[in-house]
Amino acid sequence: MPQVLEFADVVVRRNARNIVDHIDWSVADDQRWVILGPNGAGKTTILQLAATLLHPTSGVVTILDERLGRTDVFELRPRIGFASSAMARRIPPEETVLDVVLTAAFAVLGRWNESYEAIDEKRARRVLGEWKLEHLAERTFGTLSDGEQKRVQIARAVMTDPELLLLDEPTASLDLGAREELLALLGGYAQAPTTPAMIMVTHHVEEIPVGFTHVLLLREGAVVAAGPIAQTLTAENLSATFGMPIALTAEDGRFAARATG
Repeated sequence: MPQVLEFADVVVRRNARNIVDHIDWSVADDQRWVILGPNGAGKTTILQLAATLLHPTSGVVTILDERLGRTDVFELRPRIGFASSAMARRIPPEETVLDVVLTAAFAVLGRWNESYEAIDEKRARRVLGEWKLEHLAERTFGTLSDGEQKRVQIARAVMTDPELLLLDEPTASLDLGAREELLALLGGYAQAPTTPAMIMVTHHVEEIPVGFTHVLLLREGAVVAAGPIAQTLTAENLSATFGMPIALTAEDGRFAARATG
C-alpha cells in the first residue's frame, strides 16, 4: 500500500531533551492509527510534525511523498485535515458553523474576502449532514457545546477531501453522551472505504473508535510498540507504556483498561 507518512530516525529536541527520540514509523493510505501514551510522551509533537506545523531537529519526515523541509508546506497543508483544541481557540466565536466548515476550502479561519461557489456551499452542507450538524449551520461557533465544536472541527478537516486526517484528542473534555456520539461517528467514518489515512491522539483506550486498525505506543518520546491493534494493544505493552501494571479488556471492538497494582 502507498505510504502517506514516513518517519526515519526522527528526533525533536528541546532544552537538551529529546521530545521525540529517534522514531521510525510509517502510515499506509488504508490505515487508521491511534497514538497512546502518558503526558509528555511526544504524542502531540508527532501530530504537529505530520501536520507540517513543526520540523524535526534531525531525521527525515516524508508526508504525501514530500520531504518536510524541502517542500512548500503551504501547498502541502490543504492535502492534510487537522483538528485540535488549539485550532478551536483560533476560530472566531462569531463565525457561523457553515462558514467555519466552508473556509476550509481556502485554508483560512474566518470569512474575509474569499469568493465561494455554489458547489462549495453544497459540499459544506453535505459534510455538516454527515457529522449530524446540519441543524447548527447558522449557529455561531462560540455558542456551541464542546462536543458540537469538536464535530465542527472534524467536519472542517474533512471538507477538502484530505489525503491524511489528523485528530488531536477529539473526545477530550466531553461528557459520556457526547463522547459516545462522536466515537460512533468516527467509527463509521473510519470504516468507510473512501476515508483517508487517519491518525488520532488520545490518552485512553476507551476512546479508540471501532474501525481503527493500528496503534503507536509512546513513552518518553520513544516507541514502546507499534503495529496492528489486535497484536500490539496488549496489557503487557500498555503496562510498559504507562509504567504500571494494567489490565486490558475488549468487547465488540472497544477497549477498557484499569490499573492492577
